[in-house]
Amino acid sequence: MTVLTENYKLNNGIEIPKLGFGTWQTRPGKETFDAVSNALKVGYRFIDTAAAYYNEASVGQAIKESGLDRKDIFVQTKLPGESKSYQEAIDQFQSSLEKLGLEYVDSYIIHAPWPWNDMGANFDRENREVWRALEDIYDKGLAKAIGVSNFNSHDLNNLLQWDQLRVKPSVDQIQYYIGHTQDSVVKTAQDNDILIQAYSPLATGSLLSNKKLTKIADKYGVSTSQLALRFCLDNGTAPLPKARSIEHIRNNTELDFEISEDDLNVLKSFNDRFGWHPTGD
Repeated sequence: MTVLTENYKLNNGIEIPKLGFGTWQTRPGKETFDAVSNALKVGYRFIDTAAAYYNEASVGQAIKESGLDRKDIFVQTKLPGESKSYQEAIDQFQSSLEKLGLEYVDSYIIHAPWPWNDMGANFDRENREVWRALEDIYDKGLAKAIGVSNFNSHDLNNLLQWDQLRVKPSVDQIQYYIGHTQDSVVKTAQDNDILIQAYSPLATGSLLSNKKLTKIADKYGVSTSQLALRFCLDNGTAPLPKARSIEHIRNNTELDFEISEDDLNVLKSFNDRFGWHPTGD
């Protein structure tokens, strides 16, 4: 058994692969098509995209031409953060389905709790309206799970403590990597059986040149990227690395080793010096 065949169980009972393939900052067209095709060839069965990436059609084409059964691929896409009304959410979802060329997605999540040009502003009321739309999409079986992304503890609680909530979020996709583990939002999620998905698990590549991490990785005979991804898994999150070459794609799946408790504690003590932190937790 490899990490590619291991799953988490979401709070609604469906299973999701522990390791996903991310497509953020992967250009639509040949670049995305080739990357996703190679990921599926290597054995990835969880593909993450978003309307805001403008590559849903390329992702869908790669899935279609993979020769794999649709039921064997977990597909997740995202509602744009700018869509903050019930009808916009319904319309955007239909647009994503059409671009993907699919009859349903396995997970549909709100990309952000605010429009990106208004980061940090309060959209509590609007997020509840959008969530009502996602619940209706879920009820129709058009999304097997629904969730959120970039939601901090306040944003999660806005939904969780809402007396009209019918379906609890299954996932919260946040920036998560060695040195930036967002303990507050992770605790809120875990207390409510919400899976944390880790985007930018390599800090958009910034971790790869860290000499301290390289030294620890050398102890296990692995690359720094493999160490960083294993760290995410050992902390119960689902990392979403992206890569383009089949060599790097495959390298990111070779995670059959265990980080010692002592080294895990060392890694947890790292202080972040990379990236941007939209959740504010």
